[in-house]
Amino acid sequence: MKTNNTLSAAAGTTPAAIGIFGGSFNPIHLGHIALAKEMRRQLHLDEVWLMVTPLNPFKAKATNLLPDSQRLALAREALRNEPHIHARDDEFRMLKPSYTWQTLQTLTKEHPDKQFTLIIGADNWLAFDRWRNYQDILSHYPVAIYPRQGYPVDPATLPTPGDSGYPRVTLVDTRLYPVSSTQIRERVARRQSLLGLVPRHIIRKVRALYRAANRRGDGSAVNSQPAGKA
Repeated sequence: MKTNNTLSAAAGTTPAAIGIFGGSFNPIHLGHIALAKEMRRQLHLDEVWLMVTPLNPFKAKATNLLPDSQRLALAREALRNEPHIHARDDEFRMLKPSYTWQTLQTLTKEHPDKQFTLIIGADNWLAFDRWRNYQDILSHYPVAIYPRQGYPVDPATLPTPGDSGYPRVTLVDTRLYPVSSTQIRERVARRQSLLGLVPRHIIRKVRALYRAANRRGDGSAVNSQPAGKA
């Protein structure tokens, strides 16, 4: 498969650099947004696309997600003042469970004028050999890793551009953001403040949606949900 860079070079244009940051965003929070902005800055990306996933393959029986449309709408509302970060629904139209390799292939085909970099946490990198077609991902796309507490990554172990023709795998030095979607759901269930955890303009919607989920008894507000997917 040709890479985005090859296709764009053939067309004589410079590809737009796009970071792909996947997750359930259940719900989106200020840590997600700050991290996306920092990754964009350090990696010199034109945009970061938050790829809202409908289902994590490692949690195929999970029932603690808000409906896809609600998580997407919350994310888009949260990002309304962030012109370079966009919440995307591309995976909603793919077969479930969705896999990152499938997503990247589809994006490459649909957007030949863009060059995609996969953004993942250190926890996901340490389990990367469990991902579907992970070697193909490494062969075709740069990967940028951000730190996660308790998941140390030794930069010396990362593939280099000379390893089997891989694009670069980079460990990006970002701060740790002490906020999680699980924490937000728990605080909603306990009727605690969400200030400083989600953008102010979506606090009311977050409370309403997750309180309604609690009333339905589906566990959305209190069960844990993994960050990222394979």
